[in-house]
Amino acid sequence: MTNNEPIIDLRSDQHFMGQAMRLAQRAYHEEEVPIGAVIVRDQQIIARAYNQVETLKDATAHAEMLALTQAQSVVEDWRLTDCDLYVTKEPCPMCAGALVHCRLRRVIFGCSDPKGGAAGGLLNLLQHPSLNHACQITEGVLLDECAGILQSFFRERRQASPSPPL
Repeated sequence: MTNNEPIIDLRSDQHFMGQAMRLAQRAYHEEEVPIGAVIVRDQQIIARAYNQVETLKDATAHAEMLALTQAQSVVEDWRLTDCDLYVTKEPCPMCAGALVHCRLRRVIFGCSDPKGGAAGGLLNLLQHPSLNHACQITEGVLLDECAGILQSFFRERRQASPSPPL
């Protein structure tokens, strides 16, 4: 490292994913599936959210959906063409559809979801050729941290639930 390199790059994918991880940790402590999301425009975070499905009793209260609503309010438009989403887990089909509809420029996620992800895991709605917009995708940012918090959460849930009778 040279003397004129910053110690922390506050504009890097790792920095913004770290902010999403903080939100995932908050979800974890509130007993929600630990997924966090931030939306960035002009290198500034304009929206922050984490899963609140259980808290709000709303199946659509995924981190991505809540962040989209905040960002649209800030931008005062439903189009988010100059915005990037950082989310700790690959978006599901519902969220991916909304991301395409809002025309996000880029989607950056931590860990993939081969069983239900819609950014290349199970399918790729974010870049589906018949849709009117395609988002750039970057995956694997802070992969170990993003996967680790989800694994811990679900391991604790399995240990806490009583075993079915034999």
